[in-house]
Amino acid sequence: MTDFTVIGGPSSEQLARKIATRLKSKFIGCELRIFPDGESKITLKGNPSGKILVVQSIYPPVDSNLLRCLAITSQARTFSSQVYVVLPYMGYARQDRQFLPGEVITIKLVARFLKAAGASKVFIVDIHSTTALEHFTIPAKNISAVEELAKHFKKMALHDPLVVSPDKGGVERARNFAKFLGVDYTALEKQRDRKTGNVTIKSKGLDGVKGRDIILVDDMISTGGSIVKAAEFLKKQKSGKVYACCTHALLIGDAEKNIIKAGVTKIISANTIPGKTSTVDVSPIIAKAIT
Repeated sequence: MTDFTVIGGPSSEQLARKIATRLKSKFIGCELRIFPDGESKITLKGNPSGKILVVQSIYPPVDSNLLRCLAITSQARTFSSQVYVVLPYMGYARQDRQFLPGEVITIKLVARFLKAAGASKVFIVDIHSTTALEHFTIPAKNISAVEELAKHFKKMALHDPLVVSPDKGGVERARNFAKFLGVDYTALEKQRDRKTGNVTIKSKGLDGVKGRDIILVDDMISTGGSIVKAAEFLKKQKSGKVYACCTHALLIGDAEKNIIKAGVTKIISANTIPGKTSTVDVSPIIAKAIT
């Protein structure tokens, strides 16, 4: 038994239980009540002791899950001076810099909120941009799920697999993923309209794609626009099966349906966001990072 108490927030209770089991720690759940006006009321189902680990993913509804995280952290702080906050998925991490004039760098405010609520350390799984970590004034660590995701594909019978990043910005992730599998990797050239969000693939063609199974690797899939365009492009190059792999499967709206329609055989993600695609467990790497 470690000296941690793990508090599972409403968005991450199952993952928090797994982490508590790995740490051999006490687990405390939360009772969530939502009032008719939309307010959240959180009640801890026990009294924590020792160091406290708050586990709460900030996925949609993002604002509600963020406020619940802050509320739990604040309550935990009344029991301990050491409150570690685990954010399996960190909402607002994409708002880490000013892309257009007048835009607010929201992650900077979120970082200040977490500190003000009483967090002494923050752990995030595959944050969208490490630039976001620079806005924290308390220790903030990124945990990579790439190896755990790659292990899942290592068990699959793939034909001459090729790891592909849907854009140049994810080339390092693709490189690391491919290294664990011992296969090749490449990256497409993507362009996104900052105002409309529309995605286009600028790559004209790729050598060595024909007949090969493809693993499209990204940190997150939200609306699925990038994956759809990449899958359509790769299918035109006469690739084999195309698999979409990500840490965080937000899959907003018809994203999953559109991805499958574009020719993707299967979507595989981590359990940072619970759902039917979240088959890869990240509790081992979280427990290891904390200890």
